[in-house]
Amino acid sequence: MNQRQLFLQHLAQTSDTPLMLQIERAEGIYMFDKEGKKYIDLIAGIGVSNVGHRHPKVVEAIKNQVDKHLHLMVFGEFIQSPQVQLAKAISDTLPQSLNSTYFLNSGSEAVEGALKLAKRVTQRTNLISFQNAYHGSSHGALSVCGNEELKSKFRPLLPSVYHLEFGNSAVLHQINEQTAAVIIEPIQGEAGIRIPHKEFILALRNRCTEVGALLIFDEIQTGFGRTGKFWALEHFGVVPDILICAKGMGGGMPIGAFVSSTENMALFKNNPMLGHISTFGGHPVSCVASLATLTVLLEEKLIEEAEAKGKLFVELLKHPSIIEIRQIGLMIAVEFTNYETLKPIIDALLEKGIVTDWFLFCNNSMRIAPPLTITKDEIRRTCAVILEVLG
Repeated sequence: MNQRQLFLQHLAQTSDTPLMLQIERAEGIYMFDKEGKKYIDLIAGIGVSNVGHRHPKVVEAIKNQVDKHLHLMVFGEFIQSPQVQLAKAISDTLPQSLNSTYFLNSGSEAVEGALKLAKRVTQRTNLISFQNAYHGSSHGALSVCGNEELKSKFRPLLPSVYHLEFGNSAVLHQINEQTAAVIIEPIQGEAGIRIPHKEFILALRNRCTEVGALLIFDEIQTGFGRTGKFWALEHFGVVPDILICAKGMGGGMPIGAFVSSTENMALFKNNPMLGHISTFGGHPVSCVASLATLTVLLEEKLIEEAEAKGKLFVELLKHPSIIEIRQIGLMIAVEFTNYETLKPIIDALLEKGIVTDWFLFCNNSMRIAPPLTITKDEIRRTCAVILEVLG
């Protein structure tokens, strides 16, 4: 059997139409199939490869760590230098109250831990999220997702979860003294890059403070430079009680985390002890890759360049078939009339060596979220191909 047949026979499938690209190697913004055809990764593995595929400093860090040790012990028991150094580096990028990090393996796991922590801190049970929010696919994370079609076949999910209209300050009175936490993507990703007014986020922060609910920022897609700031919270001047990150933080390695204050995190130590547990959380290889990623983002000034690069996409992609472009940093949605219009465009781009996508809850918009390492010349060449396909 060839690889295609084995793929279909032995790997669990998540759709009837997988892309079926057989990638042999990747570097920078490029991926290469077994025939050597080059593809531009315009979505960075869905927001993962912020510093590009196989950044030399990330690869070097991984190789060095492999020569020292791999997994040693469940999270939180041994002093492991990769975890300690990464936690300190993350803390240095955040407001003072966000100074304690719990490492996990994915964004969904980090959401689960954050929801548990909020319930433990407040001793409340109600949770609030927003319509068309995406927070992951495990049971708790799925419960706070804001799309019923994604959830309906997996009920019952967590009880006492309520969904509000994103960006509408008039609904925030529904956050009350029974609310444990409000979880929000400060910029909605799978809804098609929805950027709220600063006043909405400020009002949300104030309402949570007023009623004693914790505010959780899900920065799984927005964190580690994607929006032109290290964290999207910097756009709003607001400090959440818990911050969640994953995706772009690992440089291509699996890692997630939730961050809060040392006082909040200390509640996991007692009543019960081991209030949250992870065997592989903070795997040393993932941690060194993440620390190298963080260092590259800062030293190579990739974050400072992201907004100008994003605006260049907007400037170049002028075409009558494009209804709207929503952009912040290198997080871009290019909207067309409907899915039936967009899907052939995405298929044609794939044939021409450009990998893009639509959004989970916005299938008439093309996702553009390349590695932050993409150059302006590469953006110009990419946009020329897109315009060629649009005709």
